[in-house]
Order: sequence, then C-alpha cells, then structure tokens
Amino acid sequence: MLHVQLMKPFYSKLEGQKMKLVFAYQYFSIKKDDELFHFIPVEGKEIIVNMNTYQVENLSEVFVFQKGNRFIRLPLYQLLLVSDIHTHLQTILQHGEPENTEPGSDVKEEASEFITLLEGANHSRMIDYALQTRDENLFNRLLH
Repeated sequence: MLHVQLMKPFYSKLEGQKMKLVFAYQYFSIKKDDELFHFIPVEGKEIIVNMNTYQVENLSEVFVFQKGNRFIRLPLYQLLLVSDIHTHLQTILQHGEPENTEPGSDVKEEASEFITLLEGANHSRMIDYALQTRDENLFNRLLH
C-alpha cells in the first residue's frame, strides 16, 4: 500500500459544484516501501471533486511520482484504490469550504473607524476645494 506523505494543493478553485485541486512540484509526495516519491506534473496535475457527492470526477487522470531516475505512473482511480489519499482529500475539502463568511466584530469595528477617518479627510478636502474655488455657498453648507 502507498501512503500519502504530503498532499497540499498548489491552487484550488470552486467552479459551481466542482472543486478543482491543482498540484505542483513539492506539494504532493507518496511513500512506497519506505521510499519517498515526489509528484511531478508531466501528465495529470489536478483532481476534480463534485462537492455534492464528494466523488472524484477525473479518475483517468495520470499522476507521476519520481525518486531519482525511477518513476511511478498511477491513474487517479488506482491511486484512490492503493493509497490513503481519501483521508487527505477529506481534510483538504473540509478546510477548503468557508465555515463563516461573516467578518468578526473586531474587523467591522476597525473598518468603521477607518471609514470615519476617510470621511473626515474627504470633508476637509471639500472645504479646501470650496475655499480654493471661492464657492461661499458650498463652504457654508460644509461648515453646518
């Protein structure tokens, strides 16, 4: 059996109901008989998962791993059968979904303070503009 040593997507993107996980050098490695093989993106480099069913959709994608001058070529369906990749995929997919998209109260408070600061600076610039253009009506409105 193969063991996934490291599996970290270089890039991931949710497209509708499909999560695309793209892998690159040094982000995916497997252990076979205590030897570490590193992923090389010469053929397949992505795993597409249906987020409704959590099924891998591109099972024929071929992943290549290298150690020195030796290579292991595995179609994704075979990699799913002979390794513990399921565990790693599950962890990635669970952490990939946003749990809470609402910003925290501290972020909201800081944003509110910053907006107040920007509004004050803008008000000062408007007063300067009214003075520069000698617009007495605008100047009086800005002061009240």
